[in-house]
Amino acid sequence: MFKNMGMPNGMLAFYTSLLYLPWVIKPLWSPFVDIIKTKRWWILTMQILMSAAMLLLPFLLPQESGEAISSSPLFFVTLVIFWITAFASATHDIAADGFYMLGLNPNKQAEFVGIRSTFYRLSSIFGQGILVALAGYLETRTSDVHMAWKITLILSAVIFACVTLYHTRALPVPASDKTSDATTASEILKEFGRTFVTFFRKKGVLIAMLFMLLYRLPEAFLVKMMNPFLLDSAAEGGLGMSTQDVGIVYGTVGVAALTVGGILGGIAASRWGLKKSLWPMALSLTLPCLSFVFLAAYQPDNLWVIGSCVALDQFGYGFGFTAYMLYLIYFSEGEFKTAHYSLCTAFMALSMMLPGLVAGYVQEWLGYTSFFIFVMICCLVTVGVTFLLKVDPEYGKKQ
Repeated sequence: MFKNMGMPNGMLAFYTSLLYLPWVIKPLWSPFVDIIKTKRWWILTMQILMSAAMLLLPFLLPQESGEAISSSPLFFVTLVIFWITAFASATHDIAADGFYMLGLNPNKQAEFVGIRSTFYRLSSIFGQGILVALAGYLETRTSDVHMAWKITLILSAVIFACVTLYHTRALPVPASDKTSDATTASEILKEFGRTFVTFFRKKGVLIAMLFMLLYRLPEAFLVKMMNPFLLDSAAEGGLGMSTQDVGIVYGTVGVAALTVGGILGGIAASRWGLKKSLWPMALSLTLPCLSFVFLAAYQPDNLWVIGSCVALDQFGYGFGFTAYMLYLIYFSEGEFKTAHYSLCTAFMALSMMLPGLVAGYVQEWLGYTSFFIFVMICCLVTVGVTFLLKVDPEYGKKQ
């Protein structure tokens, strides 16, 4: 959306990366989600809050274009609404992750991590594919970028509100989803402190933190510049695709490949276990980044060629990301499982936020071809942290 409105790459990558911040700092309130109310209550409450924020958003978009957007008062109002939505979404994640782990043993968690990701990816196909293609179509029909995105955002907000209403009746009520016995302020604060202390006392925590922060480094840089690269003109080093084509190639074909990679990754992890999965999945995450070096160097205009390269990269990322998610679950085992998993996902968000803050400026400095070569150099970091990792050889295998 911001790219269509003419915002420069450095600026748009910086501002959108700041939206990762709620996921980085969510451990500050994650223990309260564990202690106060049920996971189901938190899930539904946050969906209602997100629905309200999303319904406001289309009516407050800035009308300016280019660098002028960043000085518009409405732009900062828009950011505040995005932040409210992001904070609610991060809280929703805490509750939903706990909901997932309450009912599944480690083997089932490994087996279903791909399926779980599949439904997230299906929503991504709708959000990043169908909605983006719709915005592109409306932009062509109306010749008004701002109106096209307003209509698209209104549609997505209405759908989200309808799904929220459905969940108020359809969401299961597991017997294990109970409110904590800790009810006084002192008990809550004591439990809050223990979640952090026990996490940072875990064996191998420093190596674990390095892995969480650096395993996805190449993809963290690449994914932030993928859409701008596809949209920028050939003269600027991009591929000059329309918004509608980007919605199809990246948001639909790419996300579908990501989904398939995630499903196959979950199946492989449940058969091999986490330890044997690490190296195949690390290589799967890193090597396909070469496809963007090829695209930047040759700038093909054939949608089949571009779509194949995007699909290859996204399939590799989906397959490789499974090991990362399974390791987060593995490291969270023990007391305060939900809160510790929330801490792990905070490091996961930070691993995307920090590279994303500078990715646009690095790309503007290097140009697209050199930027993607830089991404390939970052793959060595993934290899390094994977080499340092130690896990139980039997974890995640089918019994």
